[in-house]
Amino acid sequence: MTVECKTNADIVIVGGGSAGALLAARLSEEPARRVLVIEAGEEPTDPDIWNPAAWPALQGRSYDWDYQTEPQAGTAGRIHRWARGKAIGGSSCLHAMGYMRGHPSDFQAWADATGDSRWSWNELLSVFQAIENHPLGGDCIHGKDGPLPIYMPEDEVSPVARAFIEAGAALGLPRLRGHNGGEMIGVTPNSLNIRNGLRVTAADAWLTPDVRARENLTILTGSQVRRLTLNGNRVRSLEVVGRQGLIEVHADRVILSAGALESPALLMRSGIGPEDILDAAGVRRLIDMPDVGRNLQDHLLGAGNLYAARKHVPPSRLQHSESMAYMRAGDFTGTGQPEIVVGCGVAPIVSERFSAPAPGTAYSLLFGITHPTSRGSLRITGRELGDPLLIDPAYLQTQRDRDLFRQALEAARTVGHHQELAEWRETELLPGPLNTNAEIDYFIAQAVITHHHPSGTCRMGKDMGAPVDADLRLKALDNLFVVDASVMPSLTAGPIHAAVLAIAETFARTIN
Repeated sequence: MTVECKTNADIVIVGGGSAGALLAARLSEEPARRVLVIEAGEEPTDPDIWNPAAWPALQGRSYDWDYQTEPQAGTAGRIHRWARGKAIGGSSCLHAMGYMRGHPSDFQAWADATGDSRWSWNELLSVFQAIENHPLGGDCIHGKDGPLPIYMPEDEVSPVARAFIEAGAALGLPRLRGHNGGEMIGVTPNSLNIRNGLRVTAADAWLTPDVRARENLTILTGSQVRRLTLNGNRVRSLEVVGRQGLIEVHADRVILSAGALESPALLMRSGIGPEDILDAAGVRRLIDMPDVGRNLQDHLLGAGNLYAARKHVPPSRLQHSESMAYMRAGDFTGTGQPEIVVGCGVAPIVSERFSAPAPGTAYSLLFGITHPTSRGSLRITGRELGDPLLIDPAYLQTQRDRDLFRQALEAARTVGHHQELAEWRETELLPGPLNTNAEIDYFIAQAVITHHHPSGTCRMGKDMGAPVDADLRLKALDNLFVVDASVMPSLTAGPIHAAVLAIAETFARTIN
């Protein structure tokens, strides 16, 4: 190894995405603590990032890792493109800006998995409040002084989305004031990370000019950690490749916040992971951790249940997907933890297997399940950064997931054909007649797309197999922590961004 230079820090954060941006701001509040952030991407500069309506068109640009999965048997052999942010702010520069904490039962599952009540809804409540600047803040549920604005749209909501909400309410779904009050079953416009008509990324919220001016905080962009070097039960240093050449970084503590794909990949490149995968990739195993890279989870959305419009559909003034209705399967009046979701797309949103009509002539109802039981895996194929990742989410591999997806499609069509949408509905374009479960399953396999929520590949848990403990420490090493979506034992009911921020804030409160 040729090392051009060395640098030192008290804490190194690998990844400047949503979790990394929050951690950088919070951990550098202590002036005596030297914090270094290493980010593979650059500072975001594309003005489209901050235009909410431009959201879908951002995928595939230079600041998108643009991963691809293995062909999926459960989705008719399709390969799915996974957009993940490669910039300061990470995927908060790319995602649809929805802010949904999740259901209390989601976090009870985390508390049960870890044996630690810190991960329960009740104890995370103050964490969420610290994150949020919410219009309902001060009501003992929502936060009001946090860095991240939570916008609850009113006049900007599309008339199609309003009709969708009315249809859901007529079918028995409660009307909610946002998704974040502890109840998720019901209908409401989506709460969004928007301020003054512009997207707010995690970097916008936490890495403000005052924070960036701190002398003890360094942000190194265009640089990627190739591997960790170990000394016994500690990380000795990090090999970092970037514009500066190859450098060796030493730190007292290392935090992996590179996401559910790159965090486990870095561990495996460093010799930490399943023996068979490391052997196949030509990496010498230093620590056998069979579950690193396993337990991969993601939400899918069916795209879609498509309707031709009776009249022109005005373009979204928000971000196209304006309302998500959560519910129990087969029961619009059920309560508790949601099982399925139906969303209103104020645009003709379909998978790549279908042709979309012209904008303004159609709209889509998206449909999915909230807690898939299918579990996939991630593996490296070689020792170097350029060696591709093998991503297998194992979509729709359990009978439960397939059964619930049928019910989600049925719920979407029930809402879509309701009288409250008659003003907008000319005819249903997709899926058309489906007569058997096999036909329904085939349509779903063609229609589903990622909801962009990969997680779980370094799950926290009290069992021996879990790679990470309740303190987010990698169990095999004393000074290595994982703080990102990879530690989630199971998915929350909705978009996971709020939960990822809560994970980072919880860690920031407990590290000394």
